[in-house]
Amino acid sequence: MSALAITSLTLSHFRSHKRSQLETDGRSVAIFGPNGAGKTNILEAISLLSPGRGLRRARTEDLSRKPEALGWKISAEISLKSELHAIETTFAGEGSRSVVIDDTVTAQVALAEWVRIAWLVPAMDRLWTEGADGRRRFLDRITLSFFPNHGTATLAYEKAMRERNRMLKDGVRDPSWYGAVEKQMAQFGAMIESNRRLTLSRLAAAQTSASTAFPAAALDLVGPDNTEPIFEETELADAMSDSRPQDMAAGRSLIGPHRDDLLANYAEKSMPAKDCSTGEQKALLISLVLSNGRALAEDFGAAPILLLDEVAAHLDADRRAALYLELDQMGAQAWMTGTGAELFSSIGDDVLRLEVTEAKGVSTLRSG
Repeated sequence: MSALAITSLTLSHFRSHKRSQLETDGRSVAIFGPNGAGKTNILEAISLLSPGRGLRRARTEDLSRKPEALGWKISAEISLKSELHAIETTFAGEGSRSVVIDDTVTAQVALAEWVRIAWLVPAMDRLWTEGADGRRRFLDRITLSFFPNHGTATLAYEKAMRERNRMLKDGVRDPSWYGAVEKQMAQFGAMIESNRRLTLSRLAAAQTSASTAFPAAALDLVGPDNTEPIFEETELADAMSDSRPQDMAAGRSLIGPHRDDLLANYAEKSMPAKDCSTGEQKALLISLVLSNGRALAEDFGAAPILLLDEVAAHLDADRRAALYLELDQMGAQAWMTGTGAELFSSIGDDVLRLEVTEAKGVSTLRSG
């Protein structure tokens, strides 16, 4: 069994799953079935065992099964370094989702202390060619796996920034109104930047030390117009103060970690990821997810749970075999989806194969 693994999972009124339940014994899971059967819904449910809006970034109310719209519940038992813990997250039909860990109601951000989850979904295939927002989210998800306080810092920074942006739009000019808000933004912004920078260092080390079939990505964090991000708290506060006239004209904050971008180069070819082929871009993404897993296995003592949606469809047979081998060597529990069982033929016997079918809007699971 992996050092961190989901051993049981129950979905109630979640997306197409009226009630689905499975036991894994800690093994990796290969989920197959036709498009629209509800495979990705299982991965999305697991992603909600971590803080945030999950791998699709859907609104909480949109996750309820239609037409009932009764709310939803996800229950899981996890094994963490041989100890079992119960996690439940529920949406009752209104308000925000609740989280209970070992019978104790807790804040959503506390999930990061218990379950480290990383994912790769088809929408990320465009990560290197689209806007910076997606790349920041990608980096922050990885950063959260190393630094559980990253989620709290990000929420606090965004709350302070919304207040500052409101003042900017309202034309507030009194410096005393901005001082406290900018102090908060600088405090949490410096923490965010530090966490991101340390994460890039851990990924670089994990790539350098690994023998892998996937290409290494040289990563860099930049601010607007490829400037150097401001990492020091006092300097960041001063920059925000100096930027008020420009920010007021724009009606929003133009300086800070919310403007960062993640750049990647295909290291062996010295080629920007955005200029690589589709296959090379996918391979770079897989390489980073694997590096995240290797680094966490070393630092945390357990590789993260990996959610790999339709990952096998974009790899040839040799690359698929290489991916499965690396997952096994890392000791990660991986939840993988694909349209056919043949995509997982080279993974071996130590995996739970699960077929998903759908009829009249209800997903059904059975061992494959």
